[in-house]
Amino acid sequence: MWRIKHIFDGDFGCEERAPGQEEMMVSVTLENDQGEVKYVTVADAWLTEQGLDEGSIWPEREEKAMLMEKTLGEILEDPRIAQIAPDAISKWDLSKEEFYNWTLREIAEKMGWGILEFGFTRLFEIADRGQYYYPLYSAEECKEAPEKVGRNIVYFPSDSAGSADRPFIFLVPGGGFVNVWSLTEGWPVARHFNELGYNVFILTYRVSTEASAVKAMDDMARAMEIIKTKKDQFGVDPDKYITCGFSAGGYVICLWNTEKGYAAYHLAKPKACFPIYPATSYRLLSEKNWAEGQDKDEFARSGLGCTMEEACNSCFEIPSHAEGFPPTAIFVAAEDELVNPEHSKMLARALDDLGIPCRLEVGPTGGHGFADGSGTCMEGWPKRAIAWFEQQ
Repeated sequence: MWRIKHIFDGDFGCEERAPGQEEMMVSVTLENDQGEVKYVTVADAWLTEQGLDEGSIWPEREEKAMLMEKTLGEILEDPRIAQIAPDAISKWDLSKEEFYNWTLREIAEKMGWGILEFGFTRLFEIADRGQYYYPLYSAEECKEAPEKVGRNIVYFPSDSAGSADRPFIFLVPGGGFVNVWSLTEGWPVARHFNELGYNVFILTYRVSTEASAVKAMDDMARAMEIIKTKKDQFGVDPDKYITCGFSAGGYVICLWNTEKGYAAYHLAKPKACFPIYPATSYRLLSEKNWAEGQDKDEFARSGLGCTMEEACNSCFEIPSHAEGFPPTAIFVAAEDELVNPEHSKMLARALDDLGIPCRLEVGPTGGHGFADGSGTCMEGWPKRAIAWFEQQ
């Protein structure tokens, strides 16, 4: 909750007028219960209409309205999130896109990305508290392997009492091993888990490189080392965590449960696993209709560093090597046009055969990339996933 601490008088009495501006504006200092401070500029007449004065509670709806009228570029260029802004969709220079200059309201109307404000609001709250961004690799390591530059975790702590006693969520956005979509599958989803009482770490892992999924195992392991080293600072138990991943990130968290993952790094097994519209089977990928000129082996090497045949006959074929999985809740839409829902169903059948608790939810409509599910039949899946986990 934010309260008005001070209304700045400006240089000319109680308000000031910017050049060419008709409305008289005032600068407002806000302070929350933790003593954190932020500043907003609003019309003096609006303050009067709302009956707001020093000591008044700041209306949350106004926060959302102001953010919705800012362009994506204005938000990403805010110095408070300068470190993480390039990773909104990593490996994609958004400043070159037309929608970079659209407001969040326009993006929601034209592109259907209606959840950006929800994620940005929480990201700014976290950034205003201080350090939230943690690089995975040192400058020396990045010099030796430039692909490690910018790989990081971002920490979204929950404000709920008891969060330190719960497992933290290790969140891995998707992006086809070309990008990492924190903008839609990271920050908004992390906020949902925060509100459910869970601390969250969001991973930006290596993509657009050969064997991206394998290298992501190294990135996950390094992130876990950092979390262990800073466990008191973060207020988490490094051995109690839940993995959650989307699409390619869903494959990453599934691979983490095989011999390539936590066991290889002598790390704790996750308490649960939430794959969201994941790819799981290279056999299924191998059988799909490939367009002329597409190379199956090149595709496999991009993700795994091996041929398609090798992928199909090793632990990279997740459903055939699922014995290391924890209880797992899988969410997918029946009309997924990018990743066949059969990937999810194959994994669910394998887990059932192994006697590992599994919940498979297949939404009757909708396609790939529903993220937090807002506005689709999958809305509320984070809450259902947590409720199911807490019953195990």
